[in-house]
Amino acid sequence: MSNPVPSPVPARDAEEPAFAGVPGRAQWRYRPRRAFWRSKAVRAVAVITVLALCALVILALVRDETGTEGFLVGLGLAVLPVPLLMAAFRWLDRVEPGPWKNQLFAFAWGAFAAALVALTANTFAVRWIATATADPTSADTLGATVVAPVVEESAKAAAVLLLFLFRRRDFTGLIDGVVVAGFTATGFAFTENILYLGRAFGEDQEFGSSGLGSVTAGTFFVRIVMSPFAHPLFTVLTGLGFGFAALAARRRRIRRILLPVAGLVLAMGMHALWNGSAVFGGWGFILVYGMFMVPAFALLTWLAIWSRQRELRTISGQLPAYAAAGWLSPAEPLALSSMRARSMARAFAARTYGKPAAQAVGEYEAFATTLAFLRHRAERGAAEPDFAAREQELLHHLWQRKAVASPALTYAARATGQVWAPPQYLDYSGYNPYRS
Repeated sequence: MSNPVPSPVPARDAEEPAFAGVPGRAQWRYRPRRAFWRSKAVRAVAVITVLALCALVILALVRDETGTEGFLVGLGLAVLPVPLLMAAFRWLDRVEPGPWKNQLFAFAWGAFAAALVALTANTFAVRWIATATADPTSADTLGATVVAPVVEESAKAAAVLLLFLFRRRDFTGLIDGVVVAGFTATGFAFTENILYLGRAFGEDQEFGSSGLGSVTAGTFFVRIVMSPFAHPLFTVLTGLGFGFAALAARRRRIRRILLPVAGLVLAMGMHALWNGSAVFGGWGFILVYGMFMVPAFALLTWLAIWSRQRELRTISGQLPAYAAAGWLSPAEPLALSSMRARSMARAFAARTYGKPAAQAVGEYEAFATTLAFLRHRAERGAAEPDFAAREQELLHHLWQRKAVASPALTYAARATGQVWAPPQYLDYSGYNPYRS
């Protein structure tokens, strides 16, 4: 069965006059009607309230475990890798940046909600196993290698699932899954590192240890220096499962369910392998780190970068249809499929017309990118029912910014070699080298 083909690209002359009757054209947005309980205000208040309560409870529990001084030391050390990880995931998301509010939600869910679920469930499970088996050592081992991976990865996956279900417009492919999962896991690791580093500091205070030989220094080296990517690596597998599901056609319901489940199972398995390496001592840790974690990290990094390049190829493949219909100039699809040309276009607009022009070019690039992905999903049979209305909205916003953005993008396409430009010859007709 062939994939459904979206409706033809609207002709510019036929469609543009339809926008003339829209009040406040520059600010117009397509907003489908929603029930009260689905309104943004109600959802925002509910989400913020839940996350705030989770934050108060989990931070209080961590402080009870570490003490106030240990909590502050752990907090100061645990925050160090967070900006680097967040910047790396934002860099991957540069082609079609997701909303900051989604990524902040993912980070907060991982740091507060998922961490609270994990700490509570892991503690309960280990105590129950210790009571049932009368063997606390085995209970700790089972808790680390079996219970913790299942509980923690499930708790983190909940954030990815919520954004997949309720922010479907912003969740369109592999990169979105990787970024959302990465932010969630970064938040979870942040809170977990506060706990482990705070405990280590308390142990050093109790036994008078300090310097490089202290437990705090060792914990910092293992968790912050050697493996800050561990939790993001596990959860990114879940994010990839949801990303592949987002690419699947809407009629492929079984595939859209099984792919996220498969990603979650892989995340649990790698997490269990990582935690289990500690059972075999230092050599077991080094073996798993060198043979599994580093290659897996390199493979997933390559996949993420390949997915980003694939997004750029999607832009170059989808936008020419709109150029042929007159909405874009012929050079614009080529410029929009190059990150260097995009940056050059914004810089050119800023130099020529000022900062507001550069902002308009940036908005134009974002709308054009969303339009390309929207049509790509429609070709794959994965578009939402409101495809035509969203396409009209995006074309409207492109047209509003075209006067500034089109010359800047055309210049950038020529300057970066995306399109051929004729050489510029100097006029020597009035030049006389012997004239004083």
